[in-house]
Amino acid sequence: MGNDAVQRLHELWAEISDIGTAASLLAWDQETHMPAAGAVGRAPVMATIAGLTHSRLTSPELAEVIEAVEESAGDDPVLLAQAREARRHHERAVKVPEALARAIAETSSRALMSWQQARAEDDFALFRDDLAEIIRLTVERAEALADGGNPYDALLDEYEPGTSENSVAALFSDLTPELSDLVKAVAESGVDVDESPAYGEFPERAQRDLGIAVATRMGFDFDAGRLDRSAHPFCTSMNPRDVRLTWRWDENDFRPALLGVMHEAGHGLYEQGLPGEWHRTPIGGSVSLGVHESQSRLWENLVGRSRAFWRWAIEPFRLVFPDHPEFAVEDIWRALHVVEPSLIRVEADEVTYNLHVAVRFEIERRLIRGDLDVDDLPGVWDDTYDDLLGVRASSAAEGVLQDIHWSMGAFGYFPTYTIGNLVASQLYDAASAEAGPFDDAFENGDLSGLLAWLRSRVHAHGSRWLPDELVDRASARPLTSASFLSHVRRICEDNYGVI
Repeated sequence: MGNDAVQRLHELWAEISDIGTAASLLAWDQETHMPAAGAVGRAPVMATIAGLTHSRLTSPELAEVIEAVEESAGDDPVLLAQAREARRHHERAVKVPEALARAIAETSSRALMSWQQARAEDDFALFRDDLAEIIRLTVERAEALADGGNPYDALLDEYEPGTSENSVAALFSDLTPELSDLVKAVAESGVDVDESPAYGEFPERAQRDLGIAVATRMGFDFDAGRLDRSAHPFCTSMNPRDVRLTWRWDENDFRPALLGVMHEAGHGLYEQGLPGEWHRTPIGGSVSLGVHESQSRLWENLVGRSRAFWRWAIEPFRLVFPDHPEFAVEDIWRALHVVEPSLIRVEADEVTYNLHVAVRFEIERRLIRGDLDVDDLPGVWDDTYDDLLGVRASSAAEGVLQDIHWSMGAFGYFPTYTIGNLVASQLYDAASAEAGPFDDAFENGDLSGLLAWLRSRVHAHGSRWLPDELVDRASARPLTSASFLSHVRRICEDNYGVI
């Protein structure tokens, strides 16, 4: 029965995976190429697909096969991991009624379009009703998953297995005062960083060419991927040989586009590096969104903003922007490390970024608890930004409407960004100690050594281990904030003289 059970688990999971791939492709299309009027017809399709996924995850046969694999796996670590992940997804699914799963999929598909319209027209009211319904359905689902426990814990566990509201709150309690003190010290330093090297006229096509050139140098395979426009940059993978990136740009500042493409290409490299032999199995995907985010933030910040990288990148930059005034590497490094409270999370500097995440964590856990009304959300958003970062949005588009996540029902997602920042710094330090230092290679445009280390320590393991174990194995120590805080302190010291 042992081999038969393993084979049947793989057959059943392949169907679940294929249905998920179809959903991913439709979601990618909805955000990139689908006409706005198509939302009405797309929502019920997404509901049907969610129902198909739910019925397969909750099937009695799948439960029996998982149990059989567990009984026959012995001490085989791969089979035990396959059974563990299959059981985790099965048990979460059986707690949620199929009708609710369908309703969430249909409502989020509709809400995505109303969010896009509300953001474009800077009118929260256009999104208000769909958001309220998404929150209602999400709370119902969270309570079903929690089974008497903390509903927000159940949402967090979907994206970062093993984490909890208390652990995230403790993380921000440690980080927020440190980061706030750094931001205050920078503001009081009197140093005004010259950002002119980053400003100018940067045509869309030239920015795209530079982004593709850099992503290719990172190791992203465009024969197995593509780059398209979207309102909110993201990465979607159908399989390791079909990975889709999206981007947006500012024609007067090259930083959002270039760093954004490097960020999404970091996600894409993870997807392209997942083990092909485990594709369409329970452990064939990424282990968590925190680890996924570590890959994007590592390439965006620790590589893309480094002096060594720019000693190579300055020439490709000049080739695509020949009319831009020449600048020294140190000048661009300084412009890439401006520390200043801002409104937009995806464009925030490394020191203030996690404060943006803290805002979202505080707000969304209140929404799930039910002590924050949707009508009060724009004002609370602005007040919380004022408290933590000292800035207020002049429009809803720059405030409560800037992120796509809540339109998708992705509550509990935001804390993974901060976890990812911490993991990125710890992994980079470990890679530098073991396979580096990388400066000489980066100066010659050789990023392959870093990618090879990440492939062997992170990408190749899929979901074989839980996130904490993967990070511990890769970096030889449990996750802490030490590497990240050391990194941002160096930025403040080098750019502002703040110690």
